[in-house]
Amino acid sequence: MAFTSESVEVFLAVLDTGSFSAAARALGRVPSAVSMAIAQLEAELDLPLFDRSGREPKPTDAARSLEPQARLLAAQLKALQVQALGLTQGLENRLTLAIAPELLSAPWSAALATLAQEHPLLEVEVLAAPQADALAMLHTGRAQLALVFERPSIDGREGFQEVASELLVAVIAPTHPVYVAAGSRLGEQHLVNTRQVVVAGRDLASRDPRFVFARHTWRSDNALAALSLITAGVGWGWLPRSFVQPHVATGALVEIVFDNLSNGLDLWVDVVWSRERPLGLGAQRFISLIQRADKRALKTKG
Repeated sequence: MAFTSESVEVFLAVLDTGSFSAAARALGRVPSAVSMAIAQLEAELDLPLFDRSGREPKPTDAARSLEPQARLLAAQLKALQVQALGLTQGLENRLTLAIAPELLSAPWSAALATLAQEHPLLEVEVLAAPQADALAMLHTGRAQLALVFERPSIDGREGFQEVASELLVAVIAPTHPVYVAAGSRLGEQHLVNTRQVVVAGRDLASRDPRFVFARHTWRSDNALAALSLITAGVGWGWLPRSFVQPHVATGALVEIVFDNLSNGLDLWVDVVWSRERPLGLGAQRFISLIQRADKRALKTKG
């Protein structure tokens, strides 16, 4: 077969440097070896790839026609080599990240973009799941990492790293009867006695008491669905400020102003893994990258 990983490397080196001698220096070879490799490739293809009539070889139309595919093949070979090296160093076949739906707008995708550049053949799966479900997937091995809010207690089976913080705010539609009747200023009794829309897991027993104030609740496992219900006037709810801000800006929602307490639950965001399974190279790198991104964000805010 004419094209091999070696012949592709030599062919592209001559195209990039403009001469056999410069290509030889770039590849750490002698010029005669490069010239011979190109001549052998031309013989096997039965195509002239370089015009040698001048001082330096000039690519023929055939060479320019083959160049895009040659570059694609070189990139694929490099990706394959990186993947093989990563596997020997503990890279996963697939990295699954489960994210609490309220955190889908958090800055996690940039870390995955960098990971994709470093390990282009690594399969990545991102799942949105309520916090309880995301942690359950972690413990069954369905996911290697979970991005969730800090838990009320520490589970010895879990390792975690704080990577960001989110401010949850209580929001309500400005047309909600309770909000209108109270003159846009509510008290604790209004929270307790007004229907609350809660983002929670599919297991009905899963509910975080830090977030549930009302006697009557509606549940959803999806933050967008909860947002839609609150905007429609079904009830009030806790959602990340970064998530609801565009809707507050348009007047579709309001952050509740209380008589007797402040509006805001400032919570850490953790990336969590199972201590019962070793972390792969991709998971370790993701944790490092998302930590670094948070430090840059804090420096910018400062």
